[in-house]
Amino acid sequence: MSRTDYSFPFAIDLVSRQAAQAPYPIHVDQMIRQILLTTPGERADLPEFGCGLRQLLFAPDSDALQATTKVLVQHSLKQWLGNQITVQSVTVSPGPGGDYSQIVVQVNYVLLETQSQQQTQLVVS
Repeated sequence: MSRTDYSFPFAIDLVSRQAAQAPYPIHVDQMIRQILLTTPGERADLPEFGCGLRQLLFAPDSDALQATTKVLVQHSLKQWLGNQITVQSVTVSPGPGGDYSQIVVQVNYVLLETQSQQQTQLVVS
């Protein structure tokens, strides 16, 4: 039997009328997205939680910005999901077609429970 966990965002399954479930790899992908899209201070109950990628959208694109973004992503994921994933690489680039009003972040990681390679790509705008 494969592991499942609560889906994010939280929802009620219409058939069972219980909390909707997601397969574990999808649940971890959802947690990664939640961490990367949450700005520290946004959650009153856990003010340190998050990464704050949206704050970087208005900075001019440069090698320094990409390096800062990589470090920020790696640090946040290690802090909040270090017991569930090992980040292999983080790639940061402008949006599709060179759109600098967006940041595309791709995270390659190993899911520790299954030792499987996974990937999450997120377009931040």
